[in-house]
Amino acid sequence: MADNLEKEFKYYLDHQEELVKKYNGKILVIKNCNIIGFYDSEVEAIRETSKHHEVGTFLVQKCDPGEDSYSMTFHSRVSFA
Repeated sequence: MADNLEKEFKYYLDHQEELVKKYNGKILVIKNCNIIGFYDSEVEAIRETSKHHEVGTFLVQKCDPGEDSYSMTFHSRVSFA
């Protein structure tokens, strides 16, 4: 994971339990240790967030309990604009 997104992922891990209570099953967008959006799909999250924020400057994270929600990494060169 890119160094600039490590703090966002750490934020998710540190707050996972409380985030699941509020956003269970949603796709979260995290930037500067803040939830800046939540969506029903990864594509929607990236498409909408990239309208206002550069891709690579925010973390897209499935919000589910346990480690299974963060055990996969995806990389794409596809533009969602």
